[in-house]
Amino acid sequence: MIRKIMNWFSKGDNDPEWSVELPKGETAKFILKVDNIRVGTLHCEKGAWFFKYSEEFKNHSHIYNRIVGFPDLNKTYTSDTLWPFFRIRIPGLKQPAIQEIMSKEKIDKSNEVELLKRFGHKSISNSYELESA
Repeated sequence: MIRKIMNWFSKGDNDPEWSVELPKGETAKFILKVDNIRVGTLHCEKGAWFFKYSEEFKNHSHIYNRIVGFPDLNKTYTSDTLWPFFRIRIPGLKQPAIQEIMSKEKIDKSNEVELLKRFGHKSISNSYELESA
């Protein structure tokens, strides 16, 4: 029983049926905020993810900590995979309630962008908000 419950919260990283990825032709833009301050921009295009801090956040960097994994305020970060800081916002897809939402809203369970748009706004793991731009 415990194993079944744990599987509900799994993101399916090792299960091909529940594999989540960025489709090559997908483009999207997200704004990351904390306390109404624009922290930075996450966007994807041509099969890659990009993150860059905003000037507003740089001006407040003496108040707020940098995000783990993104230490350089002036760098544009690039990755073929979504960074853990953002990926954690996507819930375990095997959860019955999440499956019901995906079914009703016709969300492609393998599309990281669709999942991030639907489920990524808030996270219990941190106070940042992610808005689709």
